[in-house]
Amino acid sequence: MTRNRAILMILLSMMILLVACKDEEASNQKDTEQDEPAMNLDQEPAAESEEPEDELIHTYPLTGIKTDEEINNRIVGVMVNNHNKARPQTGLSQADIVYELLAEGPITRFIAFFHSETPEMVGPVRSAREYYADLALGMDSIYVYHGAAQHIEDIILNKGAEVLRGMVHDNDGFLFKRESFRQAPHNSYLLYPNVYEAAENKGISTEKEYEPYPFLSENEVEELSGDEASKVHIVYDDVYEKVTYEYDEANEKYIRYSDGEKSVELETDEPIMLDNIFIVETGHQVIDSANRRAIDLESGGKGYLIQKGIVKEVNWKNVDGRILPFNGEEPVEFVPGKTWVNVVPESPGMDQSVQFN
Repeated sequence: MTRNRAILMILLSMMILLVACKDEEASNQKDTEQDEPAMNLDQEPAAESEEPEDELIHTYPLTGIKTDEEINNRIVGVMVNNHNKARPQTGLSQADIVYELLAEGPITRFIAFFHSETPEMVGPVRSAREYYADLALGMDSIYVYHGAAQHIEDIILNKGAEVLRGMVHDNDGFLFKRESFRQAPHNSYLLYPNVYEAAENKGISTEKEYEPYPFLSENEVEELSGDEASKVHIVYDDVYEKVTYEYDEANEKYIRYSDGEKSVELETDEPIMLDNIFIVETGHQVIDSANRRAIDLESGGKGYLIQKGIVKEVNWKNVDGRILPFNGEEPVEFVPGKTWVNVVPESPGMDQSVQFN
């Protein structure tokens, strides 16, 4: 009897222990369920948060175009040949601002300012003139040219221009290259990607921050008004140099023509298209037997600003070396994009040399 009672007591103890363990397990499970939030079966899973797009916080100073890249590279001004034997040119469509002025006789020449784009090649490159160097200085740019009369080069260097010269790098395969499909002096091309390295080798700074040109906002562009200018004709010379700009409504840009031929890139046939045409009238004076000129880029005068198919009469001023449009004393702003500046002689003047259709 005593033995049976002992066995019974052992079995009873084991049952009590087993029940206690089950109660503790159930209690732990309940606590865990209370810690976890209840799932709402009718609620859709939360969408993954989208990463915010990078804001375009920087602005190219010569075009007004936004970018997410920091901008501190130096502007480069390149003398580009516009003789009919040098057309079509290379690289002009990638310039931010291009100035066109008479160089010798009735033939114009360009100084093309590059900043927001890096072309592979630019040219043909031609010789310097003092007033082109003044523009390069006013832009605080590296001035690139191939050739200059010694007295002209002395003047340019004495003014403090920082230059890269084709005569030094002629056909070196690093900065300049002579092409065989054209004859000198219409065959010297700048290998643009090496400009900054060549400049640094001369101790020329390749970094600079610039004050942006004045640009219209998107809303202001939409509100532009003025007289119609779907075609602009500029006559530098009846025989040698006639320029036409035609407005392309689909692209809202102007296409350039030289002597009736569309201005295109040599390698791609890509047309030169621009957003602003700025025509300025100023004094010209022939100073030697080679018909070289002195051109007044300081005194200001009359001008036209052509944008989005319309034209406005303005006056121009030289502001710290930059040629800018004004309405009286109020600055006039550019449409964001590329700009070409045509400088014409005050005799016969814009009334005779510029027509609109």
